[in-house]
Amino acid sequence: MAIAAFAFLTLSSCRSTRPLAKTTPADPIVFSDYFLDKTMRMDFYHCGSATDECYFFDELKEEPYFAGSHVALTDSFNYGNQRFVLLDKASGREIYSIHYCTLWNEWSCTPEAKTTPLGMPESVVFPYPIHDAVAQIWSRSPATKNVWQLKFEHDIKADDYFVRGFSPLYETYDLHVVGEPQHSLDIVLIPEGYTEADKEQFMADCRLFASEFFRFEPWTSNEQRVNMRIVWAPSREAGVSIPAEHKWVNTAVKANYYTFDSERYQMTYDFQTVRDIAGHVPYDYVYILSNSDKYGGGGIYNYYGIGAGHNNRGNSGEVHVHEFGHQLLGLGDEYVEIGNSTSDLYALNVEPWEVNLTTKTDISRKPWANGTLQDDPIHGKAFPEGGGYLEHGIWRPYENCLMNTLAYGFCPVCLQAIVDYLDYITR
Repeated sequence: MAIAAFAFLTLSSCRSTRPLAKTTPADPIVFSDYFLDKTMRMDFYHCGSATDECYFFDELKEEPYFAGSHVALTDSFNYGNQRFVLLDKASGREIYSIHYCTLWNEWSCTPEAKTTPLGMPESVVFPYPIHDAVAQIWSRSPATKNVWQLKFEHDIKADDYFVRGFSPLYETYDLHVVGEPQHSLDIVLIPEGYTEADKEQFMADCRLFASEFFRFEPWTSNEQRVNMRIVWAPSREAGVSIPAEHKWVNTAVKANYYTFDSERYQMTYDFQTVRDIAGHVPYDYVYILSNSDKYGGGGIYNYYGIGAGHNNRGNSGEVHVHEFGHQLLGLGDEYVEIGNSTSDLYALNVEPWEVNLTTKTDISRKPWANGTLQDDPIHGKAFPEGGGYLEHGIWRPYENCLMNTLAYGFCPVCLQAIVDYLDYITR
């Protein structure tokens, strides 16, 4: 889990384990040949239990902006537990892809998932196709984590008049806008639990987010490649729900603490509503600021992040940047839960896809894990054992890193991984 302290077409079984379609560097995709400069969104329900997984189509929606690169259209980083692929129907060519994770992935590892099937509303966004296309969702095999299995397909008709149009509802503001969306990392900040009377508090929390974000490398050096915008979507009641305290609040995106019964894990299941709000501006990443001083939040790769807007420990900035490390490229938590020797999230006989964790099962996937790292005067011992919540069987690059403890910045390995990913998405 990315806990903030640390931080009708369905295929219910695997359709295929065939290789994913590939686009070679010698055969670039010309954006204008396949896409309009706006977004299509596919809503669906991600359902199942600890042992099975399926998808149910909901609807297609149009959003007015596409913030992504017009060049970096097929994702080869191979992070995440899901992979969305868009194929041109006439040629079968892969014209867009992106990897991501979801809250459902984490839920499927909980005790509840062993007894109670559940469905969560989810969605993916992609550039609006000009021609008929096929949308696919692939998942990593639970057994190997490195074999992709096709779980869902949906045909998209270019002239489909059932694609729901966009109706703006909320005010928007520029917080830090310095570049064109297609060449920038675009973050949208949205409010949770701020009423009309709390608007100034929310705006102050947004300014705090920006100032703290750019206090950390590599964001200090890359400030001119990051845009931040705000959507003001007030809640009817103030605060955030805390189930263990019998506190339930009528808020914009229905977030709550005690996600999966972890006190500091603050998340929302209602990702489609999050998208409804975020779509008012160009965005690559959604970060939710909650009207709370209670320490907690979370972040999930290419999904969303959330944190208390003004926590009572005075380290909101560190929490936000830690969670954004999860959200941007799926950096794993490097901390250890003392006494923990098993985790359904990490199989010790499988190399984690997270760039900053290794089980030593295939260190060729992690060049830093081959023993060449040197101790660092700031980040401490190189290649210590412990990470991914486990005391043994997982190793991390350095003893001290923002993905392990909030007292440090990113270690050299995480720092370089962020820069490499930033270079890709801002091309």
